[in-house]
Amino acid sequence: MNVAIIYYSATGNLHALAEAAAEGAEKAGANVRLRKIAETAPPEVIDTRPEWAEHVRNTADVPEAVLDDLAWADAVLFGSPTRFGNPHSALRAFMESAGPLWFQGKLADKVYSAFTASNTAHGGQESTLLALANTFYHWGGIIVPPGYTDPVQFKTGNPYGTSHVAGTGAPNEDTLQAARHQAGRVVQTTAALKAGRAA
Repeated sequence: MNVAIIYYSATGNLHALAEAAAEGAEKAGANVRLRKIAETAPPEVIDTRPEWAEHVRNTADVPEAVLDDLAWADAVLFGSPTRFGNPHSALRAFMESAGPLWFQGKLADKVYSAFTASNTAHGGQESTLLALANTFYHWGGIIVPPGYTDPVQFKTGNPYGTSHVAGTGAPNEDTLQAARHQAGRVVQTTAALKAGRAA
C-alpha cells in the first residue's frame, strides 16, 4: 500500500511531524513518499528569519511534491502550519492544482488525514484541519482522524489530527508518537478498505 505524506514547513516543526508520520506508516507496512511543498517565499524574505533559512538549507534534499504523488498514493496525509486559522497558501496552491486528477476521479476513494502546528495553543489548529477536510470532501475522500484511539491522544488532545504548539519549542515525544499513531491508523484503515474491495 502506498502512502504519501505531503507537508509545508518553514522552520521545521511540520517537517518533524511528517518524519514521525512516515515512521508510523512504514512501521504499519506502507510504502511511503515523504514530500515537501515547494517554498514560494523569496530568499530575501526567508533570510529575515535565520531559523527559516536554516530549515530550507537542511531540507534541500527532500523531494518536492508533484501531482503524481497524489495519483500514486492509496492514502495521503497533509501537514500544514496554521495561517490565520487556515492552511498555508503554498499547500493550498498545490491542492488546488490537482483539479485535473479530481476531474478524472483519481482522487476519490483514497484515505486522507491531516496534521498541523501553530504558534499558540489556540492559534487555529482545529480550524486548519477542518479546512483541509473541506477539500477531502470535494475529492470524495475517506477521512481518517486519530480520534481518541490510543492513550497518547489523551496526552496531546486533538482528535482531528496531530497538532503542535510551536511556541513551546520542537515537537516532544508525545506529539511525535501521536503523528506515528495517526499515520499507522491511516495505513490500517486503508488496508481494511483495500481488502474489502478485493473481496
